[in-house]
Amino acid sequence: MKKAEFISSLEKRLCGLEDCEVREHLNFYSELIDDRIEEGLSEEEAVAAAGPVHKIAAEIISEIPLVRLVKERLTPKRRICAWEIILIILGSPLWISLAAAAFAVVVSLYASLWSVIISVWAAFLVIAVCSPAGLLSGIVTVFAGETLSGITLISIGLILAGVAIYSFIGCLYATKGGLRLSKISFAGIKKLFIK
Repeated sequence: MKKAEFISSLEKRLCGLEDCEVREHLNFYSELIDDRIEEGLSEEEAVAAAGPVHKIAAEIISEIPLVRLVKERLTPKRRICAWEIILIILGSPLWISLAAAAFAVVVSLYASLWSVIISVWAAFLVIAVCSPAGLLSGIVTVFAGETLSGITLISIGLILAGVAIYSFIGCLYATKGGLRLSKISFAGIKKLFIK
């Protein structure tokens, strides 16, 4: 890919941002490519060394706060006419209730996801606490003279220790998955405010 194609593609992917900010990023990557060409790389190698355009654009967009993106997107570019204001007011019972319902659904799904993850961690904690308790009570029971019951309790404690290890790994994966899903969701919300 040539430098002009790279810069043009990056500009298209950043078209929802302010013009001055887009120019700043384009100038940065243009100079970066020029510097690498001066170091002896060919134009295609310098562009390839900069990285894929879609990853660069995603990184730039991810660094912009969501509040700023929403504010820039929702700020009207022109004055609103009187008839548009009237339509907004007349339609407000419908669009406000739909927006509130959509917001409630999204928040409840997000809360449900994290409540499941918290429940999994709570189950892990119960298992992790029961394991040493089973071992300790088994040892006490063996010394009390009830060998069969004590061995059974020690066995249950050891089984719970193994289950606790595996459930800890599962809890970590569930938490990482929830965090990754949250990150992807917020990135998707950001993309709604970028053309």
